[in-house]
Amino acid sequence: MCAQDIDLSKYEFEGIAAPKLGDLRSLDADDREQLLMSGIDVEEQGRSGSFLHVNHASAYCHTAHPGVEILDIKDALAKYDGLKDYFWKLVDKDKDEYTRMAAEHLQGGYFVRVKKGVKVPEPVQSCLFIKANRTGQSVHNVVILEEDAELHMITGCAVSKHSKTGLHLGISEFFVGKNAKLTFSMVHNWGEDTEVRPRSAGIVDEGGVFLNNYILLKPVKSVQMYPSITLAGRGAVARFNSVMVAPKGSHIDSGNRVIMAAPDCKAEIIARTITTGGTIINRGDIQGRAVPGRGHLECKGLILGDGIIHAIPELYASVEGVELSHEAAVGKIAQEEIEYLMARGMDEEEATSTIVRGFLNVDIMGLPAKLKQAVDQTIQETEKDMF
Repeated sequence: MCAQDIDLSKYEFEGIAAPKLGDLRSLDADDREQLLMSGIDVEEQGRSGSFLHVNHASAYCHTAHPGVEILDIKDALAKYDGLKDYFWKLVDKDKDEYTRMAAEHLQGGYFVRVKKGVKVPEPVQSCLFIKANRTGQSVHNVVILEEDAELHMITGCAVSKHSKTGLHLGISEFFVGKNAKLTFSMVHNWGEDTEVRPRSAGIVDEGGVFLNNYILLKPVKSVQMYPSITLAGRGAVARFNSVMVAPKGSHIDSGNRVIMAAPDCKAEIIARTITTGGTIINRGDIQGRAVPGRGHLECKGLILGDGIIHAIPELYASVEGVELSHEAAVGKIAQEEIEYLMARGMDEEEATSTIVRGFLNVDIMGLPAKLKQAVDQTIQETEKDMF
């Protein structure tokens, strides 16, 4: 991956405590708003559990469903004898300077386990929140779905309106058991001077399904991430949907990799990107290593004004009979589309806004109503900044 080096010495990785909360509603109004724009409901209505990590420590952990276990990762390591089968099993702690720093400075993170056969009716939500300036946040998350389990998890990552600079290092490892289904929706609500370096990987067993939604509509200094999912069992499925906007000053290097390592697997990666002055490097990689197997990769980008979009789709097949396809398109809004809407009574700005809103449509993601509402609100605010 193309790296943007970060001076890690600029950030504090120890000593910035967070008070324990008895109720998410006790957060101040500004923080509640930031969490809302990250898809987090402080009322916890329609939620099966919640987890909040602030600065260097967990601040809130609550489970509302008997089949779901939610712990701070440090508590899970103590309870389960180091989580030998799960902790640092899919991500190499020596992969780069960021994983090494995360291993050396474990501050916390969430551990979520859904027991065998449990279909969790309402989402679990988590938030990784930076409030203090020059905070280096380092978390490690582990999500385990046992056989025949089902969960939708909503993760919001955000900074306080008063935080000027911050660095987020997040290690996430996902284990989806036989015939289990995990939907993982992530909303990034960072700031103009926040640098973000997640490192994520997952493994999906026979008949399992991993659905990933990623939304980034707010300014960020830089993001670099490339989660990799291995479909290890027959009939496993992985789908990625991403929507990203890069205003001036934002540098986003993002992508997804799916390795189809067993027969009858399916993979799909769909990304929609807009630059209004920033840079987006949009990567996608599907690897077919067993037959039969089918994969499709789609990258679409809009350039509004200045900015750069670099789409890098990759298909790799190592056995005869794998079916892989991709389509990529980057450009500006077609003038005939604008003229079509103007002919029906819109002015040019309204026509452009309508086209952009349709391009950013996240209905395909199947988001919960409240999260969809928060995303729609964020899109409206993003449109104001664009035009």
